[in-house]
Amino acid sequence: MTAQNSVTPSADGLAASARAIKERGLPPVHKWNPPFLGDIDMRIARDGTWYYLGSPIERPAMVKLFSSILRKDGDDYVLVTPVEKVGIRVEDAPFVATDFEVSGEGEAQVLTFHTHVGDEAVAGPDHPIRVAIDPESGEPSPYVLVRANLEALIDRKSFYRLVEIGEHHEHEGRQWFGLWSGGRFFPIIPSEELTGS
Repeated sequence: MTAQNSVTPSADGLAASARAIKERGLPPVHKWNPPFLGDIDMRIARDGTWYYLGSPIERPAMVKLFSSILRKDGDDYVLVTPVEKVGIRVEDAPFVATDFEVSGEGEAQVLTFHTHVGDEAVAGPDHPIRVAIDPESGEPSPYVLVRANLEALIDRKSFYRLVEIGEHHEHEGRQWFGLWSGGRFFPIIPSEELTGS
């Protein structure tokens, strides 16, 4: 993305704006359409660490504050307030799911994910789980949708726990190994690839 004007936004200014609009719950970022002021040197690493000007943002409260004004516009990630919008870089997903809880069993099972910034998402039709397979390494990267267009990468320890409670089920005419949550089956890998048959 490119800037539309010469104003240089700063993390401090964004944080002040975010604090001013912070209410109970998340601010309605989807309703705001302020001018785009350009990209700032902020990025979210694959492990969920936020960096500003090349240095990690050490304060969890600050990361949580910035995450509350994060939005995805098309393929671009932006921090948005009622008066300004700036672009940031995201290496993979903007959030990391660091834990989850299980209730129920089989088709009645419910998986509730928790992110490193305090979000909670109950996997189901509104918060689907998907798994992307790296074409070179074959390594899976599992995600759960947390907010509108914003996913969390499910961390490795949580993914191992998910695999332990996975089941085989027919999906689109084929047997898959996957997970039930919220009345929906989420396929992970075709059953024959898992068993090697």
